[in-house]
Amino acid sequence: MGDFYQNGIITTLHNLADRPLAELEAELVTFSARRPMALILPSLYSELQGEALPRIIDELTQVPYLSEIVIGLDRADQEEFRKALHFFGRLPQHHRVLWNDGPRLQAIDQLLQAQGLAPRELGKGRNVWYCMGYTLAANRAESVALHDCDIVTYQRSLLARLIYPVAHPRFNYEFCKGYYARVADSKINGRVSRLLVTPLLRALKKTLGDMEYLEYMDSFRYPLAGEFSFRRDVLNDILIPSDWGLEIGVLSEMYRNYAKNRLCQADIADVYDHKHQSLSADDDSGGLSKMSIDISKALFRKLATRGITFNTETFRSLKATYYRIALDFVETYHNDAVMNGLSLDIHAEEQAVELFAENIMKAGEAFLDRPMERPFIPSWSRVISAIPDILDQLRDAVEADCREFSEG
Repeated sequence: MGDFYQNGIITTLHNLADRPLAELEAELVTFSARRPMALILPSLYSELQGEALPRIIDELTQVPYLSEIVIGLDRADQEEFRKALHFFGRLPQHHRVLWNDGPRLQAIDQLLQAQGLAPRELGKGRNVWYCMGYTLAANRAESVALHDCDIVTYQRSLLARLIYPVAHPRFNYEFCKGYYARVADSKINGRVSRLLVTPLLRALKKTLGDMEYLEYMDSFRYPLAGEFSFRRDVLNDILIPSDWGLEIGVLSEMYRNYAKNRLCQADIADVYDHKHQSLSADDDSGGLSKMSIDISKALFRKLATRGITFNTETFRSLKATYYRIALDFVETYHNDAVMNGLSLDIHAEEQAVELFAENIMKAGEAFLDRPMERPFIPSWSRVISAIPDILDQLRDAVEADCREFSEG
């Protein structure tokens, strides 16, 4: 059970009373009459064969208030797409599967590439972006939630608490970020958030001085959570990165586009666990190593757009400041773990801090070397301006895929 403390400058909606799920869902059913709701699920085909996604679908079949579920399917051939349609076919809600690797959606991607409007990098960001486009095209929902497909501890109460703030007709929130304690199997997880993002934000405050943007980012209890919800109009203008900076990019865009009283975070789960990335200390093209570089670059880019000038000396000072703060956090988390009867490997934690410190410098060097890099996927408003019927094309392609491969 969480406390009622409001930290930072973003409204925090706590789990104070363990309200019965049936009550929440009954209210959401009522809300859905005025504000229809949808869920976006960005998925890899391999997740259909994992432990988490079958359980998630079991839970979602019992959700009574969703108008639509939009599934983005990556890394699937034709036969795997057929299997995916069958796998998701037991969902009672209206649902569609985007076959991102299929010829119809690839043709749309090539059309966008010809005009410099397509996502430049494969991955979750690209998948989410196309799902957002289809959600706009389908026009079945006013409130939309998004969560990952690898949550092994999933319960549908997570979705109810996540979408409630943007579905309630008397709330004025445009965006809600989910948060939770990353504790499972008697361990504290969430290394990148604990040991990179929070210490880096604190180090940026010390190095650059207090800024509202940094205070805003530091207000989120779990900034890298892959679970968030939003009103439909958010989808038109948001710019999101296609790399591991997705979550930081989304938070930054919400800061840019909306007043702070239109944003909130909600406690959505007591227990949360998903698949874990390796540290990948010897390969910064994958694992937590790449993630830490992409996240750091995302923060540096956003600060640059706010008038901050970076140079090599800035990044050296930032690295040193970060390193000291992060090491202090290792002791803090160790003591927290001990008091709660949990395990935490100090050596492994400090190894992660050392890697992240090196990667802050790598991210800084990459930022300085490629100042014209365009990491963001264009907004759907811009795409529609360039190709006015693009949403119709996207919707028609998805519908044609589902018709053709659901038959026979």
